[in-house]
Parts: sequence; structure tokens; C-alpha cells
Amino acid sequence: MDVTVAPSRLCGNIRAISSKSHAHRLLICSFLAGEFLPLDNMDVSADIIATHEALKALGNGEVSLDCGESGSTLRFLLPVVTALGVRTELLGHGRLPERPLSPLIEELEKNGAVFSAHSLPIKTSGKLRAGDYTLPGNISSQYISGLLFALPLLDGDSRINITGKIESAAYIDLTIDALKAFSIEIQKTPYGFLVPGNQKYKNNDDTAVQGDWSNAAFFLCAGALGGDITMTGLDLDCSQSDKAIFKLLSQFGAEISTDNGIHVKGTNKRNPLKIDVSPCPDLFPVLAVTACGAKGDTMLHNAARLRIKESDRIASTAHMIRSLGGEVTEGDDYLIIHGTGSLKGGTVDSFNDHRIAMAAAIAACICDGNVTIKGAQAINKSYPKFFEDYNSLGGKSDVI
Repeated sequence: MDVTVAPSRLCGNIRAISSKSHAHRLLICSFLAGEFLPLDNMDVSADIIATHEALKALGNGEVSLDCGESGSTLRFLLPVVTALGVRTELLGHGRLPERPLSPLIEELEKNGAVFSAHSLPIKTSGKLRAGDYTLPGNISSQYISGLLFALPLLDGDSRINITGKIESAAYIDLTIDALKAFSIEIQKTPYGFLVPGNQKYKNNDDTAVQGDWSNAAFFLCAGALGGDITMTGLDLDCSQSDKAIFKLLSQFGAEISTDNGIHVKGTNKRNPLKIDVSPCPDLFPVLAVTACGAKGDTMLHNAARLRIKESDRIASTAHMIRSLGGEVTEGDDYLIIHGTGSLKGGTVDSFNDHRIAMAAAIAACICDGNVTIKGAQAINKSYPKFFEDYNSLGGKSDVI
């Protein structure tokens, strides 16, 4: 699907869709509590369907679990199936087979799990044992979350030793919050985490999926780029790391308030910033687009892990901005956006990355001409109704 987006100003009220990150966690916890969380309690995307269907297959004793293109599904379930002692095969599509599993998979092997390979497709056997697990803090938080789901099921206590500073710590807090809601105890320690064994997940009927700051950020940034947006359904007290967008847009110069929702309105003041994106890597593409609306250089740094996402997000974001007439300087772990206040328009390759496709649509807010997004169906990974919501706010997007 290719989509053409005309320059427009986005204004109005909209409710945030449910959090993909939170939904993954609640689905897994509810499954381990012996029930399935209904999909009608959340906004459904390709990644959520992948986790739901994989858990459904696991519950039915099926050998093959298809993780789709979802890194969360794979990295969360790999420890879980080995803790359950289930023989299964994990499959994946798109870039997922290329995305790393080391050193998580080696730590699982040290503690009893057996794998046919270290990349997809992977057949699992053996059964995970309680013990010590060591992971560096500057790798994917999904590895740590996967262990936190699995280790409470084991017969003895386990330790997760974290070396160095934990990046994306808020995602781990989100996991711990979900586990607590299902009566699982995790103890934070100076070395990482102590996970008591022999715990049982207990179903929680009152647990609701939070509103999603990650996808809300696209429309909030559109508000900062000359629009006027109010989003409901978002909680500033939640553990989602991408709520950082609230403070960042204030620093950018937008008018922000919390009356009747999260309200962001553009002003004539747009400040270039220097932003460490390690706590909130999913914001990278839309922050880069927003920076194009400022005059001056914005630096997004500590972004090395973005090279192994659905696309190489440093390279694909740089390509997107250049395709629209902007200028950037790309480094190994950073991107400098040389903002001029506007972009020209042009044709953008989504690189089959949902966040690139959505960021390109937001870029149209400051473009002189149309933006054509190739492969815009990538939005289905996290936000299938994105263009419908975009148009409801006064946007002008049409499928070619």
C-alpha cells in the first residue's frame, strides 16, 4: 500500500490507542494465570496478534509458534517456553530472524535450555533451571523482561545480574508492574533482580491495557508542529518510557497542558535540542521529523540499538528526511538534524517499518508539497487505524 499525504495542520481531540507494550505483557501474564485476555479489550495490531496466536498455540500443545515480526513476542516467549519445559519451534518473518538473541540465549543454555540454533527458526527442548543469569544493561530490555516472566515458574530462587547501566529501564518497570498485578513478586537488588521461585500467576480481572504513549507521540508531535491536539486515555504516572515526549515537546517550545487530556499546541518558538534516546528509542523517527521543524541542529544520540529494529532506524530515518529535502549527519549511534523549519516533500520508503511510515506522515505537516509513503502498510504492525485517525484530525492522506 502506498499513501500520498498532502500538507495539512492536524487539530482536534483523539483518544490514544491501547499500549502494545502493555498488552504483550498482560497477554502473557493472563496466559500463565490459566486464562486468555480477550483481544476485544485492546486495540489489535499485527504484533499483538502474533503474541495472542503464539500463546493460543502453546496452550493447545501445538509444536510451532509463529512470532510474526514481533521482537517482543520472540524475546518474551523464548524463556517462557523453556521454563515450561515445552518442546516447540519458534518461527518469525521480516527482519525478525536477523535480530539478535545473544546473550539471552546463551544464558538460557547455561541453565538447562537446549536450542537447535541461535537464530530463527529455533527448536527448543530441555527445561530451564533456577540459578544465576547475567546480562549487560545496555542491551534490549526485552531480554530481562523475558526472564522476569519465566523465572518465577521455576522450583528455586534465581538472580538476574545486570552489568553496567540499564537502558530502557522503564520497560522493565512496566513488566514488573504487570507481574505484580498477577501476584508475582520481583525484588530489585543492587546487582539487578532476585526472583523467588515456585510462584503462581493469579488472574486479575480488573487489569486494563494502558493508553499508548509510543503511538500517541506521533499526533502529539503534529500538535507541536503547528497543530492543536488533545489526546485522552494517557497516564503520566505510568511506567511507559515514551511518556518522555511530554517534557521533550515542552522543551521544543510547544504549549502543553493536562486539562481534559494531554494538550499540545504549536507556537512560533521551536528549539533545537540534544536528546539521549536510550531511554525512549521508539521516539527516534518522530523526534527527528519534529526537529526538522526547528531552525538549527538537533542531535539524537545513544541510538546504536536502533540499527537492529524493524529497519536500521538511524539509516532509514536519515533516508526519510533526505528524501523530503532535509539535511542530516549520520553517525554510528547518532543523527544530527540540520533543521530549517520546513521540508519540501517527496517520496519516502517505509523500509517496512511502522514508525518510519507514521513519522513520514507527520512530516507532511511541515512540507511544502505532498509526501508519498511507499509500503505504508507497515503501520499494521502497531497502529492499523493510523491514517483513519490522521484524517479525522484534518489530515489529507489517500491510498494510491
